[in-house]
Amino acid sequence: MIDFSFTKEQELLRDNIAKFATKELAPKYNHWDRNSEFPYQQVEKMAKLGLMGVYIPEEYGGNPLDDITIGLVMEEIARGDFNCVLPIMISILGAELLCKFGTEEQKREWLPPMASAEKLFALGCTEPDAGSDLAHLKTKAVRDGDDFVLNGEKNSVSMSNADNFFIMARSKFDDPAARGISIFMVPRDAQGVSVSDYRDLGCRAIPRGAVAMEDVRIPRSNMIGEEGRGFQMVISWMDLNRIYIALKCVSVAMLTLRETMEHAKNRQTFGKPLARFEGISFPLAEAETQLEAARWLCYRGLWLRQRGLPYTKEAAMVKWWGPKISTEVIHKCLLLHGHYGYSDKFPIEQRLRDVMGWQIGDGTGEVQKIIIARESMGREYLPY
Repeated sequence: MIDFSFTKEQELLRDNIAKFATKELAPKYNHWDRNSEFPYQQVEKMAKLGLMGVYIPEEYGGNPLDDITIGLVMEEIARGDFNCVLPIMISILGAELLCKFGTEEQKREWLPPMASAEKLFALGCTEPDAGSDLAHLKTKAVRDGDDFVLNGEKNSVSMSNADNFFIMARSKFDDPAARGISIFMVPRDAQGVSVSDYRDLGCRAIPRGAVAMEDVRIPRSNMIGEEGRGFQMVISWMDLNRIYIALKCVSVAMLTLRETMEHAKNRQTFGKPLARFEGISFPLAEAETQLEAARWLCYRGLWLRQRGLPYTKEAAMVKWWGPKISTEVIHKCLLLHGHYGYSDKFPIEQRLRDVMGWQIGDGTGEVQKIIIARESMGREYLPY
């Protein structure tokens, strides 16, 4: 029998996170955007609640939760401050890589400060000539005795203010494809590392920029997992990350929709509430239908993952559909609020800018459709 419900423990946790997000996160959502300032204070508060360690074992200072419960956490944090979800997502990446592939020394060195937010981490994979086509990245890691020397540039690095970067670099050159890529932990303060930030339309609280490496010397002990297996290691995490991206986008769109429904019930025009006009109520009804469908597909993907079943197709579906429909719904809600919605009197314009960017990050809709087609029909039926 199918059961579309959460446990009492999950509901209790969600209620507690919702109260925290409403009280502690929401009041300063606009502040960080206006000042292009990273919310260090908020990340510290989340760490004290164990939210920065939701994928980290207790022995390393974490507070491990299952994938579905983390989804509930992502939804509530997004409603308070959309941008505060990303530090949690990055900690999940770090925990996934280190717990599955790292040595005991690496776990003890990097997981505790990740869980406590004493140190921030980021992933450097995208390059100027290798975005979705990560298998052909050009950053090189050349062996030199017990060290590797890294040269190259990563762009579009979210949380470019991080203390440490998981850097994907080619260390095996006899195979130019994915099998030659390795992952290295590169400290921000390593000699030869330089960071430059972008000025983005949205998500201004989370600095995004380029990380350049010129003859950066990294000890062999900073390589995570088996040499040449880095691409497969990161790809195994991306499916999960795509679902969490969709969930946070859908969550903030649903919040905006609820606010707009209240506005439509209270706003009078031509002697009756806006909600009495089908030109207003029908688009809102359509939006709720689409968002509910996207949300439950996200949880189906998480359900499949928790049972060890394939979920790549579902992850690609929600990564394409979730940010897309969320952007469209928030845009519609902004218009229904009139000029107030267009101003920063309400958070709708910021939510629109913030959510829109996730139609690009972690793979565009076009890339997700390639994955869906491949998983549905087989690679041999694709025209490339």
